[in-house]
Amino acid sequence: MRAAHAKAPQKTSREPQPVRLSPEETALVRSLVLYEDADILALAKPAGLSSQGGRGQVNTLDELLWAFAKPGKARPRLIHRLDRDTSGLILAAKTKPAAGFLGKALMKRKVFKTYRAIVADSPDPPQGIVEAPLRREEVGREAWMRPCAPDHPDAEAARTRYRTVSRGPAAALLELEPETGRMHQIRVHLAAIGRPIAGDARYGGALALAGHRVPRLMLHALALRFPHPAGGEKRLEAPIPPDMAGLIATLGLG
Repeated sequence: MRAAHAKAPQKTSREPQPVRLSPEETALVRSLVLYEDADILALAKPAGLSSQGGRGQVNTLDELLWAFAKPGKARPRLIHRLDRDTSGLILAAKTKPAAGFLGKALMKRKVFKTYRAIVADSPDPPQGIVEAPLRREEVGREAWMRPCAPDHPDAEAARTRYRTVSRGPAAALLELEPETGRMHQIRVHLAAIGRPIAGDARYGGALALAGHRVPRLMLHALALRFPHPAGGEKRLEAPIPPDMAGLIATLGLG
């Protein structure tokens, strides 16, 4: 009797499958490009667009990057994430070597991020460091971050520098530099010192300031400074979008 040959296990590709984009989606993501070279792609993510893992029928920014894929090659891949309602600079690598290089730079904390945020009043002192461990908490289908004791079994070290850029009668504009990259870190740290970000309903931020409606989470990823895969150091900046810039002007913060 002839021995039966076992079927070889099918190989599964870990590469994401291409996403078919509409002409409008392709035009949108191309309009977001701030900088591009052979290794990297920098985009100005608008508030309301998920970086990855979004829900519903709308494509995420990660999926929209298929607009830049070359025939027979992988699409650019995001190096980090921004919260759905945070606007600003986000970086993608165009090649696997560039992705590996920048991923290692992130792990070694060689990528420096600068944010701007509007809060109801300037912190006291006006500049300093928030160093509070955070833990993840699942509430239904939602994930939250909570400050916790350093010896909590789920504690993750987290550290954020802040500085008051300007102050008005009803609000303040802060500059923030997270030294670690925990989910919602800036939002939770500012809430922990009694200065939640305006528009941040999840963590207690004001929805109106001096009688003016806050249209969304007033957090913007302003700049990135990082080692470039081709050598040297690069600094990129994303302009503050009109909705946030308008509120800054209305509140007398700049």
